[in-house]
Amino acid sequence: MRFGLSGYWIFAWLGLIANIVAIPFIAFVVRSGPPLQQANFWVAIFLAWPASIVGIVAVSGLFAERRWGVIMSIVALSMAVSGTLPYGIVRLINQGDFLGLGGLSLLIAALNLIALIYWCSPRNRKIRL
Repeated sequence: MRFGLSGYWIFAWLGLIANIVAIPFIAFVVRSGPPLQQANFWVAIFLAWPASIVGIVAVSGLFAERRWGVIMSIVALSMAVSGTLPYGIVRLINQGDFLGLGGLSLLIAALNLIALIYWCSPRNRKIRL
């Protein structure tokens, strides 16, 4: 940013790295097998991978300093939170694996929620078109 938004470039780079790392990690979770094998498959196909792809597109808009990049970031983060939070809760209740995928899912949901709050900030709407 030309006029210096604090955290803009850090969150943009973290988003790019996280979304690129998420794609093979999601494939690993899908192949992990039971328990919740069907849930892993459907959540990955219809929510996790699309959220990662939208996140990568959003980061390209953020690097170009476009307003649509912020909007796409909000959409991608909302998709990620809407998938990881319920998945983590269900996995925690059914499997009790707070140190496994259930806990990791809840941690990812919390980090995505922090990033969502940052990108929803009004100061991010002052970037150029």
